[in-house]
Amino acid sequence: MKEFYGNFKLGILGGGQLGRMLIQSAIDYNIDVNILDPAPQAPCANIATKFTCGSLTDFETVYNFGKECDLVTIEIENVNTEALKKLVSEGVTVFPQPEIIELIQDKVAQKNFYKENGIPTSPYHVVKNREEVMEHADFLPFVNKLAKEGYDGRGVKVIKSPEDISQGFNAYGLVEKYIDFDTEISVIVARNEKGETASFPTVEMSFHPTANMVEFLFSPAVISPDIENEAKKIAEKVIEKLNMVGLLAVEMFVTKNGEVVVNEIAPRPHNSGHQTIEANLTSQYEQHLRAILNMPLGKTDIIFPSAMVNLLGEDGFSGEVYCEGMEEFLAIEGVHLHLYGKKETKPFRKMGHVTIVDSDPESLRIKARKVKDTLKIKTK
Repeated sequence: MKEFYGNFKLGILGGGQLGRMLIQSAIDYNIDVNILDPAPQAPCANIATKFTCGSLTDFETVYNFGKECDLVTIEIENVNTEALKKLVSEGVTVFPQPEIIELIQDKVAQKNFYKENGIPTSPYHVVKNREEVMEHADFLPFVNKLAKEGYDGRGVKVIKSPEDISQGFNAYGLVEKYIDFDTEISVIVARNEKGETASFPTVEMSFHPTANMVEFLFSPAVISPDIENEAKKIAEKVIEKLNMVGLLAVEMFVTKNGEVVVNEIAPRPHNSGHQTIEANLTSQYEQHLRAILNMPLGKTDIIFPSAMVNLLGEDGFSGEVYCEGMEEFLAIEGVHLHLYGKKETKPFRKMGHVTIVDSDPESLRIKARKVKDTLKIKTK
Protein backbone atom coordinates (compact mmCIF):
# COMPACT_ATOMS: atom_id res chain seq x y z
CA MET A 1 0.00 0.00 0.00
CA LYS A 2 1.33 3.43 -0.94
CA GLU A 3 1.09 6.42 1.38
CA PHE A 4 -0.08 8.67 -1.44
CA TYR A 5 -1.16 7.74 -4.94
CA GLY A 6 -0.16 10.87 -6.87
CA ASN A 7 1.85 8.96 -9.49
CA PHE A 8 -0.28 5.82 -9.46
CA LYS A 9 -2.36 5.03 -12.56
CA LEU A 10 -5.49 2.95 -12.11
CA GLY A 11 -7.00 1.60 -15.32
CA ILE A 12 -10.71 0.78 -15.49
CA LEU A 13 -12.17 -1.27 -18.32
CA GLY A 14 -15.56 0.33 -18.87
CA GLY A 15 -16.58 3.95 -18.59
CA GLY A 16 -20.21 3.69 -17.53
CA GLN A 17 -21.92 4.81 -14.34
CA LEU A 18 -20.02 2.35 -12.14
CA GLY A 19 -16.72 3.70 -13.42
CA ARG A 20 -18.01 7.24 -12.89
CA MET A 21 -18.76 6.60 -9.22
CA LEU A 22 -15.47 4.73 -8.80
CA ILE A 23 -13.62 7.80 -10.10
CA GLN A 24 -15.48 9.94 -7.56
CA SER A 25 -14.02 7.76 -4.78
CA ALA A 26 -10.58 7.54 -6.37
CA ILE A 27 -10.28 11.35 -6.33
CA ASP A 28 -10.18 11.20 -2.51
CA TYR A 29 -7.01 9.08 -2.73
CA ASN A 30 -5.24 11.24 -5.36
CA ILE A 31 -5.49 8.34 -7.79
CA ASP A 32 -5.25 9.07 -11.52
CA VAL A 33 -7.85 7.01 -13.39
CA ASN A 34 -7.50 5.94 -17.02
CA ILE A 35 -10.71 4.74 -18.68
CA LEU A 36 -11.26 2.53 -21.72
CA ASP A 37 -14.76 2.48 -23.20
CA PRO A 38 -16.20 2.01 -26.71
CA ALA A 39 -18.60 4.98 -26.41
CA PRO A 40 -17.02 8.42 -27.03
CA GLN A 41 -19.66 10.07 -24.80
CA ALA A 42 -19.47 7.50 -21.99
CA PRO A 43 -20.31 8.79 -18.47
CA CYS A 44 -16.59 8.77 -17.55
CA ALA A 45 -15.37 10.57 -20.68
CA ASN A 46 -15.22 14.05 -19.19
CA ILE A 47 -14.03 13.19 -15.68
CA ALA A 48 -11.30 10.57 -16.21
CA THR A 49 -7.65 11.58 -16.01
CA LYS A 50 -7.29 9.96 -19.42
CA PHE A 51 -10.09 8.59 -21.58
CA THR A 52 -9.47 6.13 -24.42
CA CYS A 53 -12.27 5.26 -26.83
CA GLY A 54 -11.88 1.65 -27.91
CA SER A 55 -13.19 -1.90 -27.74
CA LEU A 56 -13.18 -3.75 -24.43
CA THR A 57 -13.08 -7.11 -26.20
CA ASP A 58 -10.22 -6.46 -28.65
CA PHE A 59 -6.93 -8.00 -27.49
CA GLU A 60 -4.56 -5.28 -28.75
CA THR A 61 -6.75 -2.42 -27.51
CA VAL A 62 -7.04 -3.82 -23.98
CA TYR A 63 -3.37 -4.84 -23.87
CA ASN A 64 -2.06 -1.46 -25.03
CA PHE A 65 -4.37 0.34 -22.61
CA GLY A 66 -3.26 -1.81 -19.68
CA LYS A 67 0.47 -1.34 -20.36
CA GLU A 68 0.12 2.30 -19.30
CA CYS A 69 -1.42 1.38 -15.92
CA ASP A 70 -0.09 0.17 -12.59
CA LEU A 71 -3.30 -1.72 -11.83
CA VAL A 72 -6.28 -2.65 -14.01
CA THR A 73 -9.80 -3.34 -12.77
CA ILE A 74 -13.24 -3.60 -14.40
CA GLU A 75 -16.72 -2.15 -14.18
CA ILE A 76 -18.15 -4.69 -16.68
CA GLU A 77 -17.31 -8.36 -17.20
CA ASN A 78 -17.44 -8.37 -21.01
CA VAL A 79 -13.71 -7.73 -21.54
CA ASN A 80 -10.80 -9.49 -23.24
CA THR A 81 -9.33 -11.74 -20.56
CA GLU A 82 -6.48 -13.03 -22.74
CA ALA A 83 -5.08 -9.50 -22.90
CA LEU A 84 -5.41 -9.23 -19.12
CA LYS A 85 -3.54 -12.51 -18.63
CA LYS A 86 -0.68 -11.22 -20.80
CA LEU A 87 -0.56 -8.00 -18.77
CA VAL A 88 -0.32 -10.02 -15.56
CA SER A 89 2.56 -12.07 -17.03
CA GLU A 90 4.37 -8.78 -17.71
CA GLY A 91 3.95 -7.42 -14.19
CA VAL A 92 0.73 -5.38 -14.38
CA THR A 93 -1.61 -6.07 -11.47
CA VAL A 94 -5.15 -7.04 -12.50
CA PHE A 95 -7.97 -7.36 -9.95
CA PRO A 96 -10.28 -9.17 -10.05
CA GLN A 97 -7.98 -11.80 -11.53
CA PRO A 98 -8.50 -12.55 -15.26
CA GLU A 99 -9.35 -16.22 -14.63
CA ILE A 100 -12.18 -15.18 -12.30
CA ILE A 101 -13.57 -12.70 -14.83
CA GLU A 102 -13.41 -15.48 -17.43
CA LEU A 103 -15.35 -17.87 -15.20
CA ILE A 104 -18.03 -15.29 -14.43
CA GLN A 105 -18.41 -14.41 -18.12
CA ASP A 106 -19.85 -17.91 -18.59
CA LYS A 107 -23.04 -18.67 -16.65
CA VAL A 108 -22.56 -22.41 -17.20
CA ALA A 109 -19.09 -22.22 -15.67
CA GLN A 110 -20.60 -20.21 -12.80
CA LYS A 111 -23.18 -22.90 -12.05
CA ASN A 112 -20.59 -25.66 -12.27
CA PHE A 113 -18.40 -23.70 -9.82
CA TYR A 114 -21.27 -23.53 -7.30
CA LYS A 115 -21.95 -27.25 -7.64
CA GLU A 116 -18.27 -28.22 -7.28
CA ASN A 117 -17.82 -26.06 -4.17
CA GLY A 118 -20.99 -26.93 -2.27
CA ILE A 119 -22.58 -23.51 -2.76
CA PRO A 120 -26.40 -23.71 -2.76
CA THR A 121 -27.99 -22.88 -6.12
CA SER A 122 -31.00 -24.00 -8.16
CA PRO A 123 -30.86 -27.32 -10.11
CA TYR A 124 -29.90 -26.92 -13.77
CA HIS A 125 -29.15 -28.59 -17.10
CA VAL A 126 -26.65 -27.45 -19.73
CA VAL A 127 -28.14 -27.02 -23.23
CA LYS A 128 -26.54 -26.41 -26.63
CA ASN A 129 -29.53 -25.07 -28.58
CA ARG A 130 -33.31 -24.55 -28.63
CA GLU A 131 -33.90 -28.19 -29.45
CA GLU A 132 -32.21 -29.23 -26.22
CA VAL A 133 -34.19 -26.60 -24.31
CA MET A 134 -37.39 -28.23 -25.62
CA GLU A 135 -36.19 -31.63 -24.40
CA HIS A 136 -36.51 -30.41 -20.80
CA ALA A 137 -40.29 -29.89 -20.71
CA ASP A 138 -40.40 -32.10 -17.62
CA PHE A 139 -38.20 -29.50 -15.86
CA LEU A 140 -40.79 -26.70 -16.14
CA PRO A 141 -41.02 -24.04 -14.88
CA PHE A 142 -37.45 -22.98 -15.62
CA VAL A 143 -35.24 -20.05 -16.60
CA ASN A 144 -33.32 -20.31 -19.87
CA LYS A 145 -30.06 -18.32 -19.74
CA LEU A 146 -27.43 -17.68 -22.38
CA ALA A 147 -24.02 -18.84 -21.21
CA LYS A 148 -22.34 -15.65 -22.39
CA GLU A 149 -23.02 -11.97 -23.06
CA GLY A 150 -26.19 -11.69 -21.02
CA TYR A 151 -26.14 -8.37 -19.13
CA ASP A 152 -28.73 -6.05 -17.55
CA GLY A 153 -31.61 -8.46 -17.99
CA ARG A 154 -30.66 -9.57 -21.50
CA GLY A 155 -30.04 -13.25 -22.21
CA VAL A 156 -32.66 -14.45 -19.70
CA LYS A 157 -36.07 -15.95 -20.44
CA VAL A 158 -38.51 -17.26 -17.85
CA ILE A 159 -40.40 -20.23 -19.32
CA LYS A 160 -43.35 -21.45 -17.28
CA SER A 161 -45.54 -23.44 -19.69
CA PRO A 162 -45.11 -25.96 -22.54
CA GLU A 163 -46.53 -23.34 -24.91
CA ASP A 164 -43.63 -20.98 -24.13
CA ILE A 165 -40.81 -23.51 -24.36
CA SER A 166 -40.25 -22.90 -28.09
CA GLN A 167 -39.20 -19.33 -27.18
CA GLY A 168 -35.98 -20.64 -25.64
CA PHE A 169 -32.60 -19.44 -26.92
CA ASN A 170 -31.10 -21.27 -29.88
CA ALA A 171 -27.64 -21.08 -28.30
CA TYR A 172 -25.35 -22.59 -25.68
CA GLY A 173 -26.57 -21.97 -22.16
CA LEU A 174 -28.54 -23.56 -19.38
CA VAL A 175 -32.01 -24.16 -18.07
CA GLU A 176 -32.26 -23.77 -14.31
CA LYS A 177 -35.22 -24.62 -12.15
CA TYR A 178 -37.45 -21.61 -11.51
CA ILE A 179 -37.28 -20.68 -7.83
CA ASP A 180 -40.59 -19.72 -6.23
CA PHE A 181 -38.84 -17.27 -3.95
CA ASP A 182 -40.07 -15.16 -1.09
CA THR A 183 -37.42 -12.42 -1.37
CA GLU A 184 -34.55 -11.56 -3.68
CA ILE A 185 -31.49 -10.35 -1.79
CA SER A 186 -27.88 -9.35 -2.38
CA VAL A 187 -24.73 -9.31 -0.29
CA ILE A 188 -21.67 -7.36 -1.42
CA VAL A 189 -18.43 -8.73 -0.02
CA ALA A 190 -14.87 -7.45 -0.39
CA ARG A 191 -11.55 -9.26 -0.07
CA ASN A 192 -8.00 -7.86 -0.22
CA GLU A 193 -4.69 -9.57 -1.02
CA LYS A 194 -4.11 -10.31 2.65
CA GLY A 195 -7.27 -12.43 2.61
CA GLU A 196 -9.28 -10.08 4.82
CA THR A 197 -12.99 -10.02 4.00
CA ALA A 198 -15.83 -7.65 4.88
CA SER A 199 -19.50 -7.97 3.94
CA PHE A 200 -22.12 -5.25 3.66
CA PRO A 201 -25.48 -5.87 5.34
CA THR A 202 -27.92 -7.77 3.14
CA VAL A 203 -30.22 -5.72 0.92
CA GLU A 204 -33.63 -6.57 -0.53
CA MET A 205 -34.30 -6.04 -4.22
CA SER A 206 -37.43 -5.58 -6.30
CA PHE A 207 -37.15 -5.96 -10.09
CA HIS A 208 -38.89 -4.12 -12.92
CA PRO A 209 -41.59 -6.46 -14.28
CA THR A 210 -40.54 -6.16 -17.94
CA ALA A 211 -36.98 -4.72 -18.03
CA ASN A 212 -35.65 -7.42 -15.63
CA MET A 213 -33.52 -4.83 -13.82
CA VAL A 214 -33.52 -3.67 -10.20
CA GLU A 215 -36.27 -1.08 -9.72
CA PHE A 216 -36.18 -0.65 -5.93
CA LEU A 217 -33.69 -1.64 -3.25
CA PHE A 218 -34.12 -1.54 0.53
CA SER A 219 -31.39 -1.66 3.15
CA PRO A 220 -31.39 -3.47 5.46
CA ALA A 221 -33.41 -6.35 4.04
CA VAL A 222 -36.46 -7.41 6.03
CA ILE A 223 -35.22 -10.91 6.83
CA SER A 224 -34.55 -12.93 9.98
CA PRO A 225 -31.13 -12.83 11.70
CA ASP A 226 -30.63 -16.48 10.69
CA ILE A 227 -31.16 -15.71 7.00
CA GLU A 228 -28.93 -12.62 7.28
CA ASN A 229 -26.14 -14.74 8.76
CA GLU A 230 -26.59 -17.47 6.16
CA ALA A 231 -26.52 -14.99 3.26
CA LYS A 232 -23.29 -13.41 4.52
CA LYS A 233 -21.76 -16.83 5.14
CA ILE A 234 -22.53 -17.89 1.56
CA ALA A 235 -21.17 -14.67 0.05
CA GLU A 236 -17.92 -14.96 2.00
CA LYS A 237 -17.58 -18.63 1.00
CA VAL A 238 -17.97 -17.71 -2.69
CA ILE A 239 -15.26 -15.02 -2.66
CA GLU A 240 -12.90 -17.21 -0.63
CA LYS A 241 -13.38 -20.23 -2.90
CA LEU A 242 -12.67 -17.99 -5.88
CA ASN A 243 -9.59 -16.62 -4.04
CA MET A 244 -10.70 -13.32 -5.50
CA VAL A 245 -9.35 -9.85 -4.74
CA GLY A 246 -11.86 -7.04 -5.15
CA LEU A 247 -15.57 -6.56 -4.66
CA LEU A 248 -18.13 -9.29 -5.33
CA ALA A 249 -21.90 -8.90 -5.48
CA VAL A 250 -23.71 -12.14 -4.68
CA GLU A 251 -27.37 -12.14 -5.72
CA MET A 252 -29.50 -14.73 -3.91
CA PHE A 253 -33.06 -15.97 -3.52
CA VAL A 254 -34.76 -16.67 -0.19
CA THR A 255 -37.14 -19.54 -0.96
CA LYS A 256 -40.62 -20.00 0.51
CA ASN A 257 -39.22 -22.48 3.02
CA GLY A 258 -36.41 -20.16 4.13
CA GLU A 259 -33.48 -21.56 2.15
CA VAL A 260 -30.90 -19.19 0.66
CA VAL A 261 -29.63 -20.06 -2.83
CA VAL A 262 -27.22 -18.19 -5.12
CA ASN A 263 -28.59 -16.81 -8.37
CA GLU A 264 -25.63 -14.95 -9.96
CA ILE A 265 -22.47 -13.09 -9.01
CA ALA A 266 -20.71 -9.98 -10.34
CA PRO A 267 -17.01 -9.24 -9.61
CA ARG A 268 -17.26 -5.45 -9.39
CA PRO A 269 -19.31 -2.62 -7.87
CA HIS A 270 -22.97 -3.41 -8.38
CA ASN A 271 -26.41 -1.88 -8.69
CA SER A 272 -27.32 -3.43 -5.32
CA GLY A 273 -24.70 -1.28 -3.55
CA HIS A 274 -25.39 2.23 -4.85
CA GLN A 275 -27.07 3.28 -1.59
CA THR A 276 -23.85 2.70 0.37
CA ILE A 277 -22.53 6.11 -0.79
CA GLU A 278 -24.91 7.92 1.57
CA ALA A 279 -26.12 5.18 3.91
CA ASN A 280 -23.07 3.15 5.05
CA LEU A 281 -19.81 3.99 6.81
CA THR A 282 -17.89 2.96 3.68
CA SER A 283 -19.29 3.04 0.15
CA GLN A 284 -18.95 0.04 -2.12
CA TYR A 285 -16.74 2.15 -4.41
CA GLU A 286 -14.25 3.07 -1.71
CA GLN A 287 -14.33 -0.54 -0.53
CA HIS A 288 -13.48 -1.79 -4.01
CA LEU A 289 -10.48 0.55 -4.10
CA ARG A 290 -9.39 -0.52 -0.62
CA ALA A 291 -9.59 -4.19 -1.65
CA ILE A 292 -7.68 -3.97 -4.94
CA LEU A 293 -5.03 -1.67 -3.41
CA ASN A 294 -4.58 -4.06 -0.44
CA MET A 295 -5.64 -1.47 2.12
CA PRO A 296 -7.44 -2.35 5.35
CA LEU A 297 -11.11 -2.81 4.47
CA GLY A 298 -13.60 -0.22 5.66
CA LYS A 299 -16.40 -0.71 8.15
CA THR A 300 -19.67 -1.52 6.40
CA ASP A 301 -22.20 -0.63 9.12
CA ILE A 302 -25.42 1.10 8.14
CA ILE A 303 -25.65 4.77 9.18
CA PHE A 304 -29.29 5.15 8.09
CA PRO A 305 -31.86 2.72 6.73
CA SER A 306 -32.10 3.49 3.02
CA ALA A 307 -33.83 2.84 -0.26
CA MET A 308 -32.49 3.11 -3.78
CA VAL A 309 -34.59 3.82 -6.86
CA ASN A 310 -33.15 3.17 -10.31
CA LEU A 311 -33.98 5.93 -12.78
CA LEU A 312 -34.71 4.24 -16.09
CA GLY A 313 -35.55 5.94 -19.34
CA GLU A 314 -39.33 6.06 -19.73
CA ASP A 315 -40.86 3.71 -22.27
CA GLY A 316 -41.66 5.53 -25.50
CA PHE A 317 -38.99 8.22 -25.16
CA SER A 318 -35.68 8.31 -27.07
CA GLY A 319 -33.44 11.35 -27.51
CA GLU A 320 -32.04 14.27 -25.52
CA VAL A 321 -32.65 13.88 -21.79
CA TYR A 322 -35.24 15.86 -19.84
CA CYS A 323 -35.90 15.20 -16.13
CA GLU A 324 -39.59 15.73 -15.42
CA GLY A 325 -40.76 16.47 -11.87
CA MET A 326 -37.40 17.64 -10.51
CA GLU A 327 -38.72 20.40 -8.23
CA GLU A 328 -41.34 18.18 -6.61
CA PHE A 329 -38.78 15.38 -6.24
CA LEU A 330 -36.22 17.59 -4.48
CA ALA A 331 -38.84 18.58 -1.91
CA ILE A 332 -39.00 14.98 -0.65
CA GLU A 333 -37.04 14.75 2.60
CA GLY A 334 -33.96 12.55 2.60
CA VAL A 335 -33.42 12.17 -1.16
CA HIS A 336 -30.05 12.29 -2.93
CA LEU A 337 -29.85 12.32 -6.72
CA HIS A 338 -27.14 10.67 -8.82
CA LEU A 339 -27.33 11.31 -12.57
CA TYR A 340 -24.92 9.39 -14.76
CA GLY A 341 -24.03 12.06 -17.32
CA LYS A 342 -25.81 10.32 -20.20
CA LYS A 343 -27.00 12.86 -22.74
CA GLU A 344 -29.39 10.55 -24.59
CA THR A 345 -32.19 8.46 -23.12
CA LYS A 346 -34.02 5.43 -24.48
CA PRO A 347 -36.58 3.04 -22.96
CA PHE A 348 -35.28 1.35 -19.79
CA ARG A 349 -31.75 2.75 -20.11
CA LYS A 350 -30.11 3.30 -16.71
CA MET A 351 -29.92 7.09 -16.44
CA GLY A 352 -29.31 7.55 -12.73
CA HIS A 353 -30.42 6.52 -9.28
CA VAL A 354 -31.85 8.08 -6.14
CA THR A 355 -30.85 7.21 -2.59
CA ILE A 356 -33.40 7.89 0.15
CA VAL A 357 -32.50 7.79 3.85
CA ASP A 358 -35.09 7.63 6.62
CA SER A 359 -35.13 6.09 10.09
CA ASP A 360 -38.61 4.61 9.47
CA PRO A 361 -38.63 1.58 7.10
CA GLU A 362 -42.29 2.09 6.18
CA SER A 363 -41.68 5.73 5.35
CA LEU A 364 -38.79 4.64 3.13
CA ARG A 365 -41.09 2.46 1.05
CA ILE A 366 -43.65 5.23 0.68
CA LYS A 367 -40.95 7.71 -0.38
CA ALA A 368 -39.41 5.23 -2.83
CA ARG A 369 -42.74 4.85 -4.61
CA LYS A 370 -43.25 8.62 -4.57
CA VAL A 371 -39.82 9.13 -6.16
CA LYS A 372 -40.66 6.56 -8.84
CA ASP A 373 -43.97 8.28 -9.57
CA THR A 374 -42.54 11.82 -9.51
CA LEU A 375 -39.18 11.85 -11.26
CA LYS A 376 -39.41 10.77 -14.89
CA ILE A 377 -36.60 10.54 -17.46
CA LYS A 378 -38.09 11.69 -20.77
CA THR A 379 -37.08 13.81 -23.74
CA LYS A 380 -37.45 17.50 -24.45
